[in-house]
Amino acid sequence: MAHAHDAHHGDTTKRIWVVFGILSVLTLVEVILGIIKPDSLVYNDLITLSYLNWIFIILTIFKAYYITWAFMHMEHETPGLRRSVVWTAVFLICYLVAILLIEGGYIYDVYENGYVTWDF
Repeated sequence: MAHAHDAHHGDTTKRIWVVFGILSVLTLVEVILGIIKPDSLVYNDLITLSYLNWIFIILTIFKAYYITWAFMHMEHETPGLRRSVVWTAVFLICYLVAILLIEGGYIYDVYENGYVTWDF
């Protein structure tokens, strides 16, 4: 029995280090990109947002998904529960990003142009 417990402990320790490694690499990529800010990523836009910002948004959503998957033990749950938890969070994060981009663009236009462009 002691051997089975040690094997489980070894698997858990390995899993923790794998999760730590993946999240560390993603965070390191974000930090390095934030420090060097390559001109090709900063000054080229996709849907009025720079490639660098898109990379940050995508990496952040991926990290949030992976943290939910690993630390909330979603890989061991039923598919229905996994979908309801993870996809709800992904939808809400995407919705929040869209609202922030739309409203941020509107506020920028108001400050830049000096008038309200959406007059209802």
